[in-house]
Amino acid sequence: MIMLTRLNSTKLALNADLIERIGQAPDTVVVMANGAQYVVRESPEEIIELTIDYRARVLNAARGPAPR
Repeated sequence: MIMLTRLNSTKLALNADLIERIGQAPDTVVVMANGAQYVVRESPEEIIELTIDYRARVLNAARGPAPR
């Protein structure tokens, strides 16, 4: 999940794996795989960075602790 901010400053947690596309005209609109749309304050670039960080954390957790 990634945390985003709606235009009214409330926080929103979205499943990054279900993001279909992100547009900007002029506000950022996140379109989910189910068709739901969310208008948020973050730029598309920020959302992409949050998604990359989220996926890196998931992969690190899946690897488990380093061997001794």
